[in-house]
Amino acid sequence: MTVCALIGNPNVGQETFFNKIAYVPQKSDEEGNSKITKLEGFIDKNTKLVAFPGIYSIDTNSKTEELFVNYIKENRVDLIINIVNAANLERNLYLTLQLSKLNIPILIILNTVHKAKRNGINVNYEDLSDKLGIKIIPVDKLNKQHIRVIHKFIKENTFSLPNALPENINTEKHMYSYIEEILNSCVKIKEHNLVSITEKIDRIVLNKYLAYPIFMCIIYLIFKIVFSWVGTPLSDILRSALFDYTIPLANSLLSHQSPWFKSLLIDGVISGVSSVLVFLPVILTLFSILSFLEDSGYMNRVAFLMDRIMNMGGISGKSFMPMIIGFGCSVPALMAAKNIEDERERNITALLIPLMSCNAKLPVYMLFATIFFHQQEIVILALMYATGVFIAFFYSLIFKLLVKETNYEPYIDELSEYTLPDLKLLFLHTWEKGRGFLKKIGTIIFSMSIITWLLSNFNFSGMVNINESFLAFIGKLISPIFTPLGFGNWQNSVSLLTGLMGKEVIAGTLGVLYGGNLESTVMQHFNSASALSFLVFILLYTPCASTIITLKKEFSTKMALISVLYQFATAWIVSFLFYNIGMR
Repeated sequence: MTVCALIGNPNVGQETFFNKIAYVPQKSDEEGNSKITKLEGFIDKNTKLVAFPGIYSIDTNSKTEELFVNYIKENRVDLIINIVNAANLERNLYLTLQLSKLNIPILIILNTVHKAKRNGINVNYEDLSDKLGIKIIPVDKLNKQHIRVIHKFIKENTFSLPNALPENINTEKHMYSYIEEILNSCVKIKEHNLVSITEKIDRIVLNKYLAYPIFMCIIYLIFKIVFSWVGTPLSDILRSALFDYTIPLANSLLSHQSPWFKSLLIDGVISGVSSVLVFLPVILTLFSILSFLEDSGYMNRVAFLMDRIMNMGGISGKSFMPMIIGFGCSVPALMAAKNIEDERERNITALLIPLMSCNAKLPVYMLFATIFFHQQEIVILALMYATGVFIAFFYSLIFKLLVKETNYEPYIDELSEYTLPDLKLLFLHTWEKGRGFLKKIGTIIFSMSIITWLLSNFNFSGMVNINESFLAFIGKLISPIFTPLGFGNWQNSVSLLTGLMGKEVIAGTLGVLYGGNLESTVMQHFNSASALSFLVFILLYTPCASTIITLKKEFSTKMALISVLYQFATAWIVSFLFYNIGMR
């Protein structure tokens, strides 16, 4: 089997290339880890494609570079496919020349040729190929014809090693001088006064007066689309279909079954799963918008905008993207944080990420916001996200004082050109998130719903009233901890315990414990102050098991333990304040 390694500078299109040329869906070697680990797929049954995150060189010992270099050392690679930005050859060819020292054949995919021509850069591809001793395939937007050419080249397997570098190239300065010499003979640059669309947009969205107001407007627009215009209306339709039709139909079909079996299916499985499933449209809408903004090129510009603000808390814009990913799920966010070079900033970012409000908490937010804060759902949801960000910033200041600061390294990245995202890839990214959510519903939430039903209907003497069950005993044991926060009944305490498996399980557990008429029952056990306190606690308390395991595996046991303890203490204190202020 032929093994190809895909590599290039950041933001030159490796992931897009991988998704278009690999005939199988993308798969990361660690679940939820597609942001910073290698992706593995197959071009055909005889050709494996391994894609790596973007790097600028292979000699600065960053985590992303180590990932690539270690793979090359430990595995057989027949061909390196190097994605090169035609509009920035000088920067990109530095990595290409370093790759040529590995004694592995190289194929260059010269991307964004249209942008280079628009900027007055005309490349003689044949001459450049001869100078480097590397096959070059120029592309505008990767299409089926380009893919066929690439397939043919790989299938023919006529790879050759690149030209050896002159012996006098020993430093970075020598390398760039050699690149300049090559480009002077292969590239003609025409002066032009045209301003690109990207430059025109950046003059507005990166304007020192307009940048932050525009960012806030975009955040507001996201909330309106997700929670008012699209996500919530679709969620209401699904809720009606499940609770007004599906559950009554199931009751009718199971009317002749034994009471315990009927209760298990209706009150346990269907109610528990439906309580979470209704929020699938909200999650899909949110992730489609975030994927659109990321693929369009806007999100890495926001990272630059946030760099100065985040530096006040002792971290840089490098921490922004992992924290943004944390709004989706803490596990891939932690894996992305692993890529930060500075150990101090890497550890601080890892401790802050679980404070971001992940999508698993959305079902609980929506449930309580709909019941207690009707027509103010957006305000409550914005409050949850803002509270998480504020607490994270507060702790970044604390950690800045506790952990010795190293020299500040500004956030450096290459701003990609604005593009309209590929709808197929946008759908793929959104579906991957939705599929992960459905997988949780079909495994964790389904299992926990059954376990919750069993524990809430049985004790050692057999089937009993719910208030005498195993679960009631456990809940009553821990409920005094939460009484000062306004939600000290045993059902709520148990839901927080099961929420350690995944925060969306909380909604499913409440659905089982409070029965089919969830909304009216919840109103009997909460008021607006205790409901808000409950949401704040869910926002901040101990991370889910997957997050704790990831912290332990990728950072240390000490980091995982610190996260568990400080987040629980923080959640208790902040919820106590919210509840007691709200009761006045």
